[in-house]
Amino acid sequence: MKRAKAAVVLAGFLSGMGVLHFVHPKPFDQLVPEALPGGPRTWTYLSGVAELAVGAAVAVPKTRRLGALAAAALFVAVFPANVKMAWDWRHKPLKQKLVAFGRLPLQVPLVLWALRVRRDAGQ
Repeated sequence: MKRAKAAVVLAGFLSGMGVLHFVHPKPFDQLVPEALPGGPRTWTYLSGVAELAVGAAVAVPKTRRLGALAAAALFVAVFPANVKMAWDWRHKPLKQKLVAFGRLPLQVPLVLWALRVRRDAGQ
């Protein structure tokens, strides 16, 4: 993927996920670890705002390096929610278990993608 295209796609991905947190929040509520203070919907909305803000930062060339670094951090930060989903879905039918457990290793390429966008933005 070319440099600018990788950044635009990353920005679109983050923005799309951010919008989903507001349009269809219930599935995200279920991923919020119980150890976090406050209600799950608050965390769903906060993470949606974070994804929208980071997506906007990645979309703008002037803020792309910082935005991409924030994207990598965000992908790491949401990993516990993916672990919770895998744990909660461990007794579900095989197809759902595969989705839940399949999300875990997908965080690695997302972090690497964001870091590559950051590196490319500095060149």
